Amino acid sequence: MRGRGMRGRGMTGRGTRGRGVPGDGDAGREEAERPLEPLWRGLLVYRVLTLLSSTVVVVATLDQFARPAAAIGVQAVMAAWTAVAGVGYLGPGSLPRRGRVAIADLAVTCAVLGTTPLVQTPAQLAADAPVSGSIWTPCAVLACALAHGVRGGLAGAAVLSAVLLAVSARWTAEVGDIQLIVLVALSIGFASTVLRRQAERLRVAIAERAAMAERERLARAVHDGVLQVLGFVRRRGRELGGQAGDLAALAGEQEVALRTLLTTGPDVEDAHGRRDLAAALRMLGSGRVSVSTPAQPVPLPARTVDELVAVVGAALANVALHVGPDAPAWVLLEDLGDRVEVSVRDAGPGIAEGRLAEAEAAGRLGVALSMRGRVRDLGGTITLDSAPDRGTEWTIAVRKVP
Repeated sequence: MRGRGMRGRGMTGRGTRGRGVPGDGDAGREEAERPLEPLWRGLLVYRVLTLLSSTVVVVATLDQFARPAAAIGVQAVMAAWTAVAGVGYLGPGSLPRRGRVAIADLAVTCAVLGTTPLVQTPAQLAADAPVSGSIWTPCAVLACALAHGVRGGLAGAAVLSAVLLAVSARWTAEVGDIQLIVLVALSIGFASTVLRRQAERLRVAIAERAAMAERERLARAVHDGVLQVLGFVRRRGRELGGQAGDLAALAGEQEVALRTLLTTGPDVEDAHGRRDLAAALRMLGSGRVSVSTPAQPVPLPARTVDELVAVVGAALANVALHVGPDAPAWVLLEDLGDRVEVSVRDAGPGIAEGRLAEAEAAGRLGVALSMRGRVRDLGGTITLDSAPDRGTEWTIAVRKVP
């Protein structure tokens, strides 16, 4: 593409959004959620400029083409596709959609490049005249690099270079331009990857600041009301003893749980809408509930995490209700690669055979709906291992979503 290519011519909820957090404005969120937007706009400007340059060259040398009408037709296709791709790249949508448009862009560009032997004369080919598309063609490689990173950019460069060599009369003349295409694909792909990683860190920082501000606001309100009431119930119940003492233990447990929630807050969703199940389950720990989880995060879709925490909470509530408010319970989370398993165990008297069926028949559907229903909706399984004087253990298994 010497003289005809590039050589010498250039080629989120309230908790995550926050309310009134300093430095967390629309510009910051735009930078975190769409970090490559300026590069996509720059690509479109570059594409329009290269389209105009290529059109001027074709019009100025139109009498030299073997099929002038076909050459004008190719330019018309390039102009139409520039508009279509521009809407695809800059319109509202996600990165996967832009990735698909980039692949289609590469296919159209290769088709334009492939018309070179059809519209040019043998003399033009021998003289190394500008190919169809000229400096407009590398734009597709840049789009692949922006959408798919370094690998996408290199793949696009390899495809475009292969087509260029196929239509070129002297492939040795294209080596320099191919090198430039590869280098630019590497640079843009690396830059897009770095920008996405930085944007993810910025998004997490903004979400954490927003969550911290919200927790501080809630902590002030809760401390002046709920926590003081729970503290009074705990102290007064201990003084009275008996059933009031049981209420005091429950109030103290809820006071600890609420203080933990206000201090640590829920974990923040990542860019893929996932949360750490291990961190969420650790929030259920208390003086009587021991929670064991892997040291590393166990990311799952946020809805899955909420449902599993609700199931475990229901199981723990059953322990407090049927075994006793001071009865110990153990929660174990295992990450088995393709699935996660959560078990909730107690050392109570166990559940007699047929007891759950009798409760369901009597209209008491807590276990059937609150636990089994939630797990079924997640596509998982829940099993019960219990017998009189042997305690109870619920095991919930849910497959990970790739």
